[in-house]
Amino acid sequence: MKINKYIIECKAEAILIFMKNLLPVGILILLTTSVKAQTNIINIADLGAKSSNQTENTPIIQKAINDVSIAGGGQVVIPAGRFITGVLHIKSNVEIHLNKYAVLVGSSKRLDYGLPNASALLMASNEHNISITGDGTIDGQGEALLKDIYVLLNAGILEDKEWKTENPWHQVRPEERNRPKIIEFDHCDNVKLKGIRLINALCWVQRYNKCSNLLFDSIQVESNVYWNNDGIDLVDCKDAKITNSFFNADDDGICLKSEDRNSRCENIYITDCTVRSSANAVKLGTASWGGFKNITIRNITVFDTFRSAIAIECVDGGVLENVNVSNVKAVNTGNAICIRLGHRNKDVIVSSLRNVYIGNIDVEVPKIKPDLGYSMEGPLPKYPHNVFPTTITGIPGHSVQNVSIENVTITYQGGADRNVAYFGLDSLQHVPECIDGYPEFSMFGELPAWGFYVRHVDDLKMKNIHISYKDEDFRPAMLFDDVKGLNLSNVAIPTAKEMPVLVLRNVKNQLLEQVILPVENKKGIFILNK
Repeated sequence: MKINKYIIECKAEAILIFMKNLLPVGILILLTTSVKAQTNIINIADLGAKSSNQTENTPIIQKAINDVSIAGGGQVVIPAGRFITGVLHIKSNVEIHLNKYAVLVGSSKRLDYGLPNASALLMASNEHNISITGDGTIDGQGEALLKDIYVLLNAGILEDKEWKTENPWHQVRPEERNRPKIIEFDHCDNVKLKGIRLINALCWVQRYNKCSNLLFDSIQVESNVYWNNDGIDLVDCKDAKITNSFFNADDDGICLKSEDRNSRCENIYITDCTVRSSANAVKLGTASWGGFKNITIRNITVFDTFRSAIAIECVDGGVLENVNVSNVKAVNTGNAICIRLGHRNKDVIVSSLRNVYIGNIDVEVPKIKPDLGYSMEGPLPKYPHNVFPTTITGIPGHSVQNVSIENVTITYQGGADRNVAYFGLDSLQHVPECIDGYPEFSMFGELPAWGFYVRHVDDLKMKNIHISYKDEDFRPAMLFDDVKGLNLSNVAIPTAKEMPVLVLRNVKNQLLEQVILPVENKKGIFILNK
């Protein structure tokens, strides 16, 4: 490496001497700065890093990162090959660049990630101007790492409260704190990931906490090794873009969270992404202590996703407002949209959820489990159920406010059976509130509607809505309960097995225009106020 750098510096010096008398001083200074910046490129192989299944290269790669940062910034190059490493600390002004066919491989030894809690493979705290780019791959080696964790647990070397406790998956598994992420950046500014591939994480693939000015472009995430395997988590981050990327994750694909009552996710732009998930494709929440503001989600393709294509949830006392979702195409997903305001936190601060726009949505909901056959499927509900509708729900005294939904087509497989589950219209008051429950579309159990179930909402506008089923469903298509200000315009429900088709219970100030039912409205609409 010393010889290569010396040659580069000599060539640079010769060029500068030759042009010294030809260029103005200002331009010469810029050229000098540019040439010097180009010298801060370190290929880890030049420092002795080995592509091997046994050699660990942590000290060499960390030295390259440190040297580039101290020199004012530059690039650490991972060449073609498989380079094993333990925990790396990324420094300011450093770009990790993975060449084509380069694989940065996380250690399969749990103790290499520290005690008592596991560090992520790539760490950064209070750093700025950091990038991970290129055409290569970062491999978390989740399966091999999990085997080592169980060896340590059985030997009593690791402490873990959960690994012998059965969970909803009817499995035992180590705590999240014992399972390393691939990337974890904390309080960092100006972060970029571009072009790379992230695979085989054992927990959340990547977590960014209170970071700002983030760009994720053209990245690919493949992570179905284990549970709690979110594709990407932005926690109380500001000014972030996720574009042109692919996520295939066991848990939520793209997830925004808020874990600090005094902070929030703000100014987040997600566009042109494809997502497959054994949970939710794109989700705001579940953690929602501070909240979410100015979130834009558009041009999203979803497939084989167990829960919701879009989940918008605020349940921990935060404020969720100004969310714009448009152009979503989802096939084989368990639920189209789930909007939920709840009160899971133990203090008296109640969440608020307002100003949500959802438009240009096309979703196909099957009868069978959408992620059936994937290595780590989502857990089945504890009770039998028919196909779940889209849900928009608040809690008594705290309504979801100002929601607009337009240009939506949802096609359900249908085929509901009273012998599977049944909730009659004379028992609507008994649909559970689940005020402090974990938020998801199936949280209430069987619901008395197949298309939309809406409860505790103020100011709901629905325009150009078309919902249908392929196999007959005995339930009403839409049910609105405790809604103040309901505007339905050009809503089409072409088929119905039984009456009513649309139920309004305790609905005030409703305006129904061009509601197209398979029967005349006086037969198809049931109004119940009490």
